[in-house]
Amino acid sequence: MRKNLLLIAFLFTGFLMQAQDVTSGVRVAVNISNLDFEPDPTFDNTHRNGLAIGAFVDYAFSEKISVMPELMYSAEGGKDRSLRANYIQLPITLRYHIGQLSIGVGPQANLKIWDYEDGYKTFTFSGVGGLQYDLFENFFIDARFSYGFGNILDDNEANLEAKNSTIQLGIGLKI
Repeated sequence: MRKNLLLIAFLFTGFLMQAQDVTSGVRVAVNISNLDFEPDPTFDNTHRNGLAIGAFVDYAFSEKISVMPELMYSAEGGKDRSLRANYIQLPITLRYHIGQLSIGVGPQANLKIWDYEDGYKTFTFSGVGGLQYDLFENFFIDARFSYGFGNILDDNEANLEAKNSTIQLGIGLKI
């Protein structure tokens, strides 16, 4: 497994070295997140409003195509304190640019960093997609949606499974 990850990292680094133009910056967003439970829980499962903040590097391969990895903090999960899920995230989106509009989609790795309750998995994966609109040369707004691929809960007596779903509305500055 370790060798496979090293090979993927090596290939990805070589792929990024071919980029023609590199832009970096910072981004902040408001999260509207929830946990989708299966089966439906007997307790109140209200969405949580939170904050996401991070930095990105956008590697352009042409005028139309780029890859943008980010490193960000994101407050997600449910409103109840025991349902909160704070993460360090690494989304990597493949982006298609149409003038000032960009459409992006890709995987996202999530590392749990909260300690409110035990019973949550430390590492999960999600899919992310979104739109970005450049208002000015170095300033943009964006909207994203991410959905967890797997259960974020460890084994539990109620046999509940939960997946994170998050809508983000953000602004960013290219540096």
